[in-house]
Amino acid sequence: MAGAGGGMLGSCSCKIGPSILNADLSNLASEARRLMDCGADYLHLDVMDGHFVPNMTFGHPVVKSLRQHSDAFFDMHMMVAGPEQWIEGMRDAGANLFTFHVEATDDVKGCIRKVKEAGMQVGIGLKPKTPVDVVFPYVEDVDMVLVMTVEPGFGGQKFMADMMPKVQALRAKYKSLDIEVDGGVGPSTIDLAAEAGANMIVSGTAVVRSDNPREVIGQLRGKVDEAIQKANLER
Repeated sequence: MAGAGGGMLGSCSCKIGPSILNADLSNLASEARRLMDCGADYLHLDVMDGHFVPNMTFGHPVVKSLRQHSDAFFDMHMMVAGPEQWIEGMRDAGANLFTFHVEATDDVKGCIRKVKEAGMQVGIGLKPKTPVDVVFPYVEDVDMVLVMTVEPGFGGQKFMADMMPKVQALRAKYKSLDIEVDGGVGPSTIDLAAEAGANMIVSGTAVVRSDNPREVIGQLRGKVDEAIQKANLER
């Protein structure tokens, strides 16, 4: 993934990452293959600990099992308290990008450093009620910033359009930063996210439960590519 200084997939290109939380969790390996075969760029894996958010999902043993069946890029969305304690386990499980919440630790810089030392890329996320300027001091040190467009912890929520000024503020300040949006993103809301400047699109229900995931991924990609091209022309 590309950060403020560039990265693996190129500067600010469109990347679509289905959230496997909405997939058939009893058959994750085949679901992962299906989504990647339908054109996904990466897989978004939601880890919830029952503390930072009320729900619980899965931990590194499940990620390690899935890694044995998939060479996809794993974007770990760590909705956990004390994310530092999860770093080694996720690294050993085969995670590629470790995204933690700025609200979850008292030492954001220290956590960023530990993730990098573990050999993973690092992202930071912020909940809807957290002002965007909270992440500004850390942007140059990370590969991605995640703007939550729902309250973290539950699927199926309505997209919060009032989060788009956060995306706009980040894009205005950091032209090549990977900016991810997560929550309620699908064909009916992608225009708002793309035009605001998001280039990494997490989509759960809209992709995973679609009768034609390939078509939905193509729709999302088309809107983001169009917005990126327009932004480049205006520079």
